[in-house]
Amino acid sequence: MSAPPRPAKSIPNGSPAHDARPVTVPDFLAAKARGSRLTMLTAYDYTMARLLDTAGVDSILVGDSLGMVVQGQPDSLAVTLDEMIYHTRLVMRGVRRSLVVVDMPFMSFQVSPQQALESAGRLIKEGGAHAVKLEGGVRSAAAVAAITGADIPLVGHIGLTPQSVRRLGGYKVQRDADRLLDDALAIEAAGAFALVVECVPTELAQRITAALKIPTIGIGAGPHCDGQVLVTPDLLGLFTDLRPRFVKQYAELGEEVTRAVEEYCREVRGGQFPSAEYSFR
Repeated sequence: MSAPPRPAKSIPNGSPAHDARPVTVPDFLAAKARGSRLTMLTAYDYTMARLLDTAGVDSILVGDSLGMVVQGQPDSLAVTLDEMIYHTRLVMRGVRRSLVVVDMPFMSFQVSPQQALESAGRLIKEGGAHAVKLEGGVRSAAAVAAITGADIPLVGHIGLTPQSVRRLGGYKVQRDADRLLDDALAIEAAGAFALVVECVPTELAQRITAALKIPTIGIGAGPHCDGQVLVTPDLLGLFTDLRPRFVKQYAELGEEVTRAVEEYCREVRGGQFPSAEYSFR
C-alpha cells in the first residue's frame, strides 16, 4: 500500500521569506511527525551555501563528495578530515537558516569509537557544523553511540555507502532487506536524529521509513522517504563525469558557463571588452 501524500512545505513553517528562523535538530524530528518533507543539498563553499540558504533548503550537507566534484578524484576515499573542516568553515559563513551537516570522511571514524568521537568533535568545534554524518549500519553503531553520547547531533547513512565502493564493486543498488532494516534500527537506537538511505528499491525504502521514528532522507530511494538529498553540482548540470539514474537535472548551468566564457574570450580577443562602459576616465 502506498504512503499517503504529504504537503510539500519547508520547515519550520514555510519559505525563508516568511520564516527565517534557523532549522534545528528538533525541527528535523518534528517534520516527520507532521508530514513535512525535508530538503537537503550539498555545498562546499561560501557562494553556493549562501545561494542554497537563501533559496530555503532545510539542510546543507558538506559532503565528502567534494573529492569528486571539487577535487576531481575518482571517489571520496582520499578526502581528509582537515579538508572537511576547511570546507565546513566556508559553508558556515554563508548560512543563516539551513541546518549544516558535515560528512565524516573515510578513516576518520572506523578505527575506534574514541577516534570517531574525536573526529566528530573537531568537525563541530573547528568547522562549526551543526551536525555530522557517518556511513554504515550495525558495524558503525558503536561509533554513533560514542558521538551522540557526547551530545553531538548525528545523521546516519545506509544502503549504498560510497566509502565502501571498493568492497561493493561499484555504485550499485542495495537490495538486502533484512540487513538494511537491521542497519537502520541500529543507527536509530544509537542516537541518530535522521538517516540517509541511498540507492535502495522504493518498496524497501518505504519499509525502512515506516519502521523508524527518525526521518529518512532518500537519494535514489524513491518517493516515500521523509526527505530527499542530491549533490548540487549534479542537480545544476555542473558535474557530468558521473550521471546517476536518480539525479534530476533542474538546470544546465555547465553549458551556460561554457557559453559565457566563450563569449568573454571572443570579446577580449576581438577588442570589444572592456569597452568605455567598463573603464574609468
